[in-house]
Amino acid sequence: MRMKTERLFYEDVCLKEFEGKVLSCLEQEGTFQVILDRTAFYPEGGGQPAEGGTLGGRKVLNVVEDGEEIIHITDGPLEPGTTVTGRINWERRFRLMQQHSGEHIVSGLIHKKFGYDNVGFHMGSEFITIDLNGLITPDQLKELEEEANDYLWTNRKVKVFIATEEEARSLPYRSKKELEGEVRLVEFPGADLCACCGTHVEYTGQIGLIKLVSVRHFREGVRIEMLCGKDALEYLNLHYSQNSEIGVELSVKPWDTCQAVKRLEQEILEGKNALNGMKQKIFSQTAEACRDRGNLFLFADSMDANDLRRMADRILDTCGGICAVFSGDDKEGYKYALGQRDGDVRDLLKKMNLALKGRGGGKPFFAQGSLKGKKEEIREFFRGEGFAQR
Repeated sequence: MRMKTERLFYEDVCLKEFEGKVLSCLEQEGTFQVILDRTAFYPEGGGQPAEGGTLGGRKVLNVVEDGEEIIHITDGPLEPGTTVTGRINWERRFRLMQQHSGEHIVSGLIHKKFGYDNVGFHMGSEFITIDLNGLITPDQLKELEEEANDYLWTNRKVKVFIATEEEARSLPYRSKKELEGEVRLVEFPGADLCACCGTHVEYTGQIGLIKLVSVRHFREGVRIEMLCGKDALEYLNLHYSQNSEIGVELSVKPWDTCQAVKRLEQEILEGKNALNGMKQKIFSQTAEACRDRGNLFLFADSMDANDLRRMADRILDTCGGICAVFSGDDKEGYKYALGQRDGDVRDLLKKMNLALKGRGGGKPFFAQGSLKGKKEEIREFFRGEGFAQR
């Protein structure tokens, strides 16, 4: 027999504690499905997550709706027929109310301003996301944010009411689907009228703050990421704190970090260009010292794979034979670049990798890789192959 759960969260959205009679309790895979005659726990639905808290001292893990019943998933059993006390995690409830209410205002203002529909809504662990069937630019997003905050600070009374099917037909409310029968409507006067089964603040001022974080193309329209209330405040505080730390490192005020970073990037670019110029001189000098030396190998200090390639390539212009360049140490191993201008080093590469525990490859005339052999072992191998050391 199906049972109906009275929804106390519709009667008093600020109800933090209540009592309800346990109608049934069924165990399933280590958790318990509890149905009460009445509850203040909001179930997951309509883009809004389920609420948490305790029920008869048991932790409420999830709350789901099944027809007229609301099922509480708890971490322990509750005796059918007993009356238990439920306690809502009020901080979470209020944050969800702030988030959901802010989404209404933003979606309603977008609909009024651009005529776009909210075709997707999700309250995630990091952001609220709103999917729209139209395009919004970053500049328009900034204007919307200002308009939304100006509206909520007027502290308008939020209206929640049930409209008959006939009344609903005459009202310009938003809904993602066609509805029949009575409709629960939530009105933010002057901003939004929407069919909704969720929980909302009683006055818009309780939202406190709306932050529109980003907008990007998504499917045929855009996706907006946003935060409201305390979540928005914490987000802004985190960014300010991070920016302040960056400012300290750069010896500038938090609001000057952008220009400071740009200056630092320019200095780094100039430093890289100067370093590359110095490296090119070293490569050219080394190549000149290797002129007409034939097959040779050499060790270079602190070079990455790209520098090894550049040095070997430059030496190949002058040496007239095979060149092998190594960089590293006996503890971590060595990187190498090995080649011969218009030649074929594949046999030598295979032999070297086998003898010195190496791996790598490339084209017939040039290869790169790494090996675990010691410096002295590398010397012995190449001297055995008739190579000179630079």
